[in-house]
Amino acid sequence: MKLAIVTETFPPEINGVAMTFGTIARELGRRGHEVTVYRPKRPDLAEAASHPEFQEVPMPGAPIPGYPLLRLGFPAWRKLRDLWKRDRPDLVHVVTEGPLGASAISTAHALGLPVTSSFHTNFHAYTGHYGFAPLHRAALGWLRRIHNRTLRTFAPTAELCDELARLGFRDLCVLSRGVDARQFSPALRSAELRASWGAANGEPVVLHVGRMAAEKNYPLLFRAYEAMRTVQPKLRFVLVGDGPLRKGLEAGHPECHFPGFIPRHELARHYASADIYIHASLTETFGNVLTEAMASGLAVAGFDYAAARQFVRDGENGLSVPCDQPDALIAAAASLARDEALRQRLRLRAPASLASQSWEHVITHFENDLARIVAGAAPSTP
Repeated sequence: MKLAIVTETFPPEINGVAMTFGTIARELGRRGHEVTVYRPKRPDLAEAASHPEFQEVPMPGAPIPGYPLLRLGFPAWRKLRDLWKRDRPDLVHVVTEGPLGASAISTAHALGLPVTSSFHTNFHAYTGHYGFAPLHRAALGWLRRIHNRTLRTFAPTAELCDELARLGFRDLCVLSRGVDARQFSPALRSAELRASWGAANGEPVVLHVGRMAAEKNYPLLFRAYEAMRTVQPKLRFVLVGDGPLRKGLEAGHPECHFPGFIPRHELARHYASADIYIHASLTETFGNVLTEAMASGLAVAGFDYAAARQFVRDGENGLSVPCDQPDALIAAAASLARDEALRQRLRLRAPASLASQSWEHVITHFENDLARIVAGAAPSTP
């Protein structure tokens, strides 16, 4: 197939959506498909490594106000129309719902191209975190309109497909998330890295990976951290990532380690060298970080939804708590810090939980669904 992927975030940007479609583009290209990625130009980032598996076409865009780490793509009807009339794709897949993605859907309709989309981010749920709660309904309406103009909307879990269907989204299908067990493995544990964190003598290390932004629930995460330090004063906390909250978090917690954004091979070493992962966010559509932590052999605790609901068996390979009980998450975090036997048991069992969640399986399913759409047939149901 000749595939056009339109996205406003892509490697070398570091987030779950960029990582997911960076992997998908690479693997589809390796399978012989002709993949072209249309994304906002990022002259501020170092050039990515060469990628013979797919092509990139830089598009106009600008930093998101207040969040310069991410780009907003501008509408590009004319440019996309000219490109796709000269070199017609078999299918357009829109990853993000911004102006670039919306214009790609309109252009695909005008040219008679099949177009699909994927739902990755609960932007309507973010409105309350940024002081725009009255815009919740408008944001939800925009997302619903964008996705309902495509032949199929892929979401990462059947649970989210059901939720979106109740909100009026149509033609839903699962595109799960894979974990590369060769990249994320307990074998990458580094005594040298642990020593740099001050944990050379076996002190437990709790890790967090993600955008340092309001929707990630950092107040609850640090309440959990304080409870963990109460029962285990030598505990270390490492926070990987960047975002609008980073300066404030660093100023308020000088005892923590903030390495910033790091390459994925180094991220894998950080995962494997820690002991505990606390997932406090309630706005994820999946939560790649949780599965990466489990594959790396960490004892995890999180709310019972998205990836945690799919993969965590409470008390067996991790700890999960009801979404409306933040104090239960704090108690679970404290128990992981206090109880070494529990922590070690969960760490040993976690990697096997992801054994069947390979990217090969996930991408094969997605590839087959796209091929059915190109052929004019219905893809598989959630």
